[in-house]
Amino acid sequence: MALIPVSILTGFLGSGKTTLLKRVLSESHGMKIAVIENEFGEENIDTDILKTESKEQILQMSNGCICCTIREDLREALQLLAAKRRKGLVEFDRIVIETTGLADPGPVAQTFFMDDEIAETYMIDSILTLVDAKHANQQLDDRQEARRQVGFADQIFLSKTDLVTEAEKDALIHRLKHMNPRAPIKAVHFGEVALNEVFDLRGFNLNAKLDIDPDFLKEDEHDHSHCDHEHGHCTHDHDHEHHHGHDCGHDHEHGEHCSHPHHHHHDDDVKSFVYRADRAFDPAKLEDFLGAIVNIYGPKMLRYKGVLDMKGTNRKVIFQGVHQLMGSDLGPEWAPDEQRQSKMVFIGIDLPQDIFRQGLEQCLA
Repeated sequence: MALIPVSILTGFLGSGKTTLLKRVLSESHGMKIAVIENEFGEENIDTDILKTESKEQILQMSNGCICCTIREDLREALQLLAAKRRKGLVEFDRIVIETTGLADPGPVAQTFFMDDEIAETYMIDSILTLVDAKHANQQLDDRQEARRQVGFADQIFLSKTDLVTEAEKDALIHRLKHMNPRAPIKAVHFGEVALNEVFDLRGFNLNAKLDIDPDFLKEDEHDHSHCDHEHGHCTHDHDHEHHHGHDCGHDHEHGEHCSHPHHHHHDDDVKSFVYRADRAFDPAKLEDFLGAIVNIYGPKMLRYKGVLDMKGTNRKVIFQGVHQLMGSDLGPEWAPDEQRQSKMVFIGIDLPQDIFRQGLEQCLA
């Protein structure tokens, strides 16, 4: 049976999550979606749309969607929904999990790596982070949770861009890209964005494309002053070969990079860095090094991903991780005319880029 795609929705207060969820739960979009709402949030859709005397956890909406509020364990809620679906009691094709007010989408994502029963039923489609363009700079300055949410994202949606100038929007995009170069950034109005632009993004899956904005890399090569680090690693834990390579269906509309002189320098603690090598990795050395790094820095490592050239195989090795958990998979063969090069991106909190780089250099064959 096909795995059920899951979108994890995170983002700043006031960024439009509630607007988006209300649309999902009430609009006649023809999709069967289950929305799992974590009840720790400061803003709850319950107040408006779920006025009901029932204590029932799962509510059927008029448009065929389901809303499931959870107060305890996400794993239990997912198992309950899967069981009801198997018995034909509820019908849904995908799940949206809202993580409002939870500082860190990491544990939510980890649920899908750690639990075999969950991993056999569901797959993460992508982690979506909503950013309120009007208040983003202040929120990013003041709150680490906001910076972490950006670091975790597979896709960043920028709301309220109509309330800021073009220059302010460009500066914000520039800042977000330094925190997370692998997430496409798209300006949206959640009142009217097509829902198919929100779902089936295939952003999380292991795949052979490591999409990093080329302008980000170009700029990085000649200017290290304002971009230093963010997290990394890789270990062969081939348990999860069901995160297979779908093409990352993102259309990178944000090619307009912007290196305008008016950018303020924000020294965010969530940063990214890219490591590249033209020599193959020694698999055993790399596995040991990444294992050690994850042990020490795992809690600060938000997302990391790589396409690797490994000694002993003609296929690309694709790895990615969240915090202490990582998985790897064999990708397609290197084309005969393709330059074999390893590329990794690490996104994390105050990671010691020099230690990572030196360690990775020593793992080359």
